Amino acid sequence: MDSAHCKASLHLALRPGTNVAVLDSISHVIVREKLYNEQFIRERCEWEEFEVWMDLVGSDRYAPEIIGPQAGIDPEAIRQVARMYAGGPNSAIYYGLGVTEHSQGSTGVMCLGNLALACGMFGREGVGVNPLRGQGNVQGGSCLGSWPHVFSGYRFVTDPEVRSSFEGDWGVPLDDEPGLRLPNMFDAALSGHFRGMFIMGEDPVQSDPNQHHVIAAMKSMECVVLQDIFLNETAKYAHVLLPGSSSLEKEGSFTSAERRVNRVRKVVEPLAGYQDWEVVVKLMNAMGYPAHYNNAGEILDEIARLSPAYKGMSFALLDRIGSAQWPCDENAPEGTEVLHTVKFPRANGRGTFMLTEYVPTIERTNDQYPLLLTTGRILSQYNVGTQTRRTANSMWHPEDILEINAEDAHVRGIRDGDWLSISSRFGTTQLKAKLSKRVNPGIVYTTFHHAKSKANVLTSDLSDWATNCPEYKVTAVEVIKATAETETVRSGIQKQAVTEEIIA
Repeated sequence: MDSAHCKASLHLALRPGTNVAVLDSISHVIVREKLYNEQFIRERCEWEEFEVWMDLVGSDRYAPEIIGPQAGIDPEAIRQVARMYAGGPNSAIYYGLGVTEHSQGSTGVMCLGNLALACGMFGREGVGVNPLRGQGNVQGGSCLGSWPHVFSGYRFVTDPEVRSSFEGDWGVPLDDEPGLRLPNMFDAALSGHFRGMFIMGEDPVQSDPNQHHVIAAMKSMECVVLQDIFLNETAKYAHVLLPGSSSLEKEGSFTSAERRVNRVRKVVEPLAGYQDWEVVVKLMNAMGYPAHYNNAGEILDEIARLSPAYKGMSFALLDRIGSAQWPCDENAPEGTEVLHTVKFPRANGRGTFMLTEYVPTIERTNDQYPLLLTTGRILSQYNVGTQTRRTANSMWHPEDILEINAEDAHVRGIRDGDWLSISSRFGTTQLKAKLSKRVNPGIVYTTFHHAKSKANVLTSDLSDWATNCPEYKVTAVEVIKATAETETVRSGIQKQAVTEEIIA
């Protein structure tokens, strides 16, 4: 890559869907060249599990000479990455949605954990495996139990002792069965087993994959409640709209990717009259549960009361020291900056190596769909653009476009700015072309910030085997130059979308 635009020493522009193969190949080099930290592994991990892991990644099938051509990268680059990571006194891993939004997303994260364990890159400053979250307070939502199988502090709903502590505080019996994840909810709605949904601050009709499938699920439900600060695509299918409040209109906390809990302070009164938490409490009371909180600080007090990692957390502490990283308890009254300094959070305190066999996605290219579409975001627009499309940011990114390599464009007779028809196994949409050197031959790329683009009409409903995170990064497509007739249709679609937005 052009050094003027990239600070990285190496850039592995791998073929979408081959993350796990490449990471296992990096591990292969570390194992074969004995670059691992044997002292750390013997002192902090299960040596027998390490040996089983070595047998897997050390196999010839993960050699860079085998994986490199599959992933579209130079085998020597894989070797360089392995040597750089293992050879540094402090090496840190940062990963984003490009790792997790795959059918093997969780496996990819486990690969990163294995690498860090093997090279002793845990338990001190400057190392570790660090997720770069896709949206504000995703970390906070995870920490406080937004997943259907855990309570706050990542404690399982199936644990009787954990469950009883919440039952005692809340005064109600709680289900010991994990709930459904979002893709499962849509499937259950279409089968008639899931009849209602309460959505706060999200637009699944635009942001979730296989848009036709999501819309069908929305239409099949008896009650969809949306709470947000603006109308969005999901609002078209909601039965009830509740007002949301922005971060400037409410009290509470945000948690960063480093587990740092920060205060959010109200600057102006909510335009709709209530903060988000107040709307939820009123809804609870209306449904027959007598909840009462005088302020948002009391909610954090409840979290601290029921969650050991938050035991010492309070608005008073955050006001005094600015922020605190959990665990925050009697052993660390002002929070914990570095995790895993002495032991890992397992019964025996030792790190474990996970087996990470590479399993290619079932979403494959063929003669009908020869290109791979990968989707992502751009700096000037935020997620589905519900907020940023209403600002002057749209001067920089007024529409979603399809980036296509010049070689692929040439064989299709496509020029910069042409209207394109993009088709997948799941749907078809139209975008303008941008000839690009950023994408390799065989790969196309677009964003999903504009509702009228309908980028997620194309994406599949395949998801990660463990978390059900959608596989946004790998969709087989074909791209053709749009005819004059389809350009006219597209123009009509755009006018209709603009009219709907003005009305909204």
